Amino acid sequence: MSEGGDVDHAARAKDALGFSRWWLVLAAAGMMAVVGPYQYVWSSLRDPVARQLGIQSAALSTVFTLFVVVQAGSQFPVGWWRDRHGPRSISVIAAFLAGGGYVGLSLAQSVWQIYLAYSLGALGVGIVYTIAVNTALKWFPDRRGLTAGVGTMAFAGGSAALVPYVRANTGPGLPDSAYVDVLQHVGALIFVVVLVGALVLRDPPQDWLHDGDSVDHVGTQFTWKEMLRTWPFWLMYAMFVAVSGAGLMLTGKVVSYADHAGLAAGIATAAATLLPLAGGIGRLVLGAASDHVDRTNAMGGTFLVLGIALFGVVYFGVRGAGAAFVAAVVAATFFWSPQYTLFPSVVGDYYGEKHSSANYALLYSGKMWGGVFGGTVTGALVVSLGWNQTFLVGGALAVLSGAAAFLLEEPTPPSVENP
Repeated sequence: MSEGGDVDHAARAKDALGFSRWWLVLAAAGMMAVVGPYQYVWSSLRDPVARQLGIQSAALSTVFTLFVVVQAGSQFPVGWWRDRHGPRSISVIAAFLAGGGYVGLSLAQSVWQIYLAYSLGALGVGIVYTIAVNTALKWFPDRRGLTAGVGTMAFAGGSAALVPYVRANTGPGLPDSAYVDVLQHVGALIFVVVLVGALVLRDPPQDWLHDGDSVDHVGTQFTWKEMLRTWPFWLMYAMFVAVSGAGLMLTGKVVSYADHAGLAAGIATAAATLLPLAGGIGRLVLGAASDHVDRTNAMGGTFLVLGIALFGVVYFGVRGAGAAFVAAVVAATFFWSPQYTLFPSVVGDYYGEKHSSANYALLYSGKMWGGVFGGTVTGALVVSLGWNQTFLVGGALAVLSGAAAFLLEEPTPPSVENP
């Protein structure tokens, strides 16, 4: 896009807001950063939680899967509400749910309470996620990749500082009070940041870009029903399930895989710490790059490299090459995480920003099935096939998704005008 187009979007946004639209991105990014630990820190929390309750960690093996199902499954109703009523009131609810989830986890005394607390927190995370990502899509049609990358980078990168903190305060031999304090401190932080963000966020006025704006950003606005009648959506849905499944497998099982491979404890900690950091950087860098190249080609190349990197995780794990193993984990995460930047950007490009919250939420629901694969299914595959073969299956899914991306093309506009 031309520089003049950038100035036009910024000026229109400032007229509507009274301040720079980048403050909205900052608020959304802050909210994403504090709720990201629900996804990225669970692999470090599971064993300490099990020890505190005096149970085997296997009893908590479905917590991560349930988190993904609730977080992704909440997206469509949240997106539908937000497109009609704005982000503020529902974001206030998210502050109580996401902050209270970690506090509830710290107080849980039984397995069902762990599941309940994490599920309530997951609902709060789902609200924050769809609000934050679609703030970028609605206010930045000229920089979708970059601004979606900022928010989703924060979701991943915000956890990187917390992993060492959690692992340092939840190890064997430490008092339970240390474990409780960690979760309660994080829960309070989540509540405050999300509540402040809720007071800042708002949506643009209807048709704010139509008067004299470029056709590229005011084109056909598909409703979710119209989107479901186009084949590119369903191909993207299959890709989303496959790529999220491969990436969530790595996220949820990287510490256990490193232990299985006989790698040093420091290698497992390094992999768990660098994983969200690499994911955050990948979302920002590749999201911004996709604004300047064909976005579907960027998607194809990204997922192909993800598959190769997952093969590398197995190769170096089998050989006990700790440093190379960590590098492969970093590379895999760097090229997996941009799916959460590239897919919403393509949805905005193909289907418009007016109904983007509901439209992307339907695509994002594929993360539920990816979570089932990355958690429960891969757990069963580990038992039947082994760790290495399971990770190779994940790599193959990523490669197939990368090849499929090159088949995508813009959908045919609906024959009737949107309501």
